[in-house]
Amino acid sequence: METQKLNPTLVYVLAILGLLCCCFGGLGFILAGIAFLMANSKMNAVKANPENYEASSVKAMNTAKTVALVILIINVIYLIMTIYQIYTVGWDAIMEQSRQMMEQWQNK
Repeated sequence: METQKLNPTLVYVLAILGLLCCCFGGLGFILAGIAFLMANSKMNAVKANPENYEASSVKAMNTAKTVALVILIINVIYLIMTIYQIYTVGWDAIMEQSRQMMEQWQNK
């Protein structure tokens, strides 16, 4: 029986896009979560039949799973911070501060 090769590219792409979306209030947790779930399901399939998969591709998928998990944690922390800031300061104050920062940036 021929061994299968896991391809972690999609997991990496989703995780990196999730990291980039972290700047939008932590909303990248959606993409990072999908990447982590995909990698986790592939690793569960490997655990069921480890002899069917190449060792190097299993290691690569495990690394991709770790990267997705780290980015997921970063996004969740950023999301919690954003929610806390909206709750304590208020949306209007945040928007006013953002407007002032944009005006200062445009005047430079």
